[in-house]
Amino acid sequence: MNSQTEKISLQGAAGVIEVQRDLPADASRGIAVIAHPHPLFGGTMDNKVVQTLARAFVASGWTSVRFNFRGVGASEGVHDEGRGELEDMLNVVGQLASEGPLAIAGFSFGAFVASGAVAKLWAERDLRQIVLVGTAAARNTVAALPVEAHERALVVHGEADDTVPLSAVMDWARPQSLPVTVVPGGGHFFHGQLPLLKGLVVRHLRAGIA
Repeated sequence: MNSQTEKISLQGAAGVIEVQRDLPADASRGIAVIAHPHPLFGGTMDNKVVQTLARAFVASGWTSVRFNFRGVGASEGVHDEGRGELEDMLNVVGQLASEGPLAIAGFSFGAFVASGAVAKLWAERDLRQIVLVGTAAARNTVAALPVEAHERALVVHGEADDTVPLSAVMDWARPQSLPVTVVPGGGHFFHGQLPLLKGLVVRHLRAGIA
């Protein structure tokens, strides 16, 4: 993401997990682990939306941790339809964010995986922030967020998303009474609207529970 991005190799269940970590300018408020879009459709930790999320967390005083799912980049293994990818994310959390304040974030398929991580970690971790963008609710069973987590969660979706229809995310959110922030005219990748997306995330994080 920048010249000071730290490259890390972790050992996961499927082999090496490729990771990049960015630190805030001052003392870190916690560690944010961010998941990327679908591996079979070109998704990597270098995706522009994922990098935008990382920049928003760093600007808000968090350490950001991005990683490649199994079979992507230098990460070993093969795609596992979300099951192994959740295992990858939990491995990254366990090795790089094992204690202290934690944030979980993801984009598209990564938001689906992140929802599973929230479900697994909520009862045992100090999970301060949740950010789900372009949540892949059309083809995946996205986990419901715990009611107590709603005030800490930001769900953002593009009005004109033609990859994951807004209606699919609303169908997921409606039974939970979970608010969704809709970006007018926004597509799945928020072309031309990444500064707006970053601003929404920064505002949410800075208003969050300390």
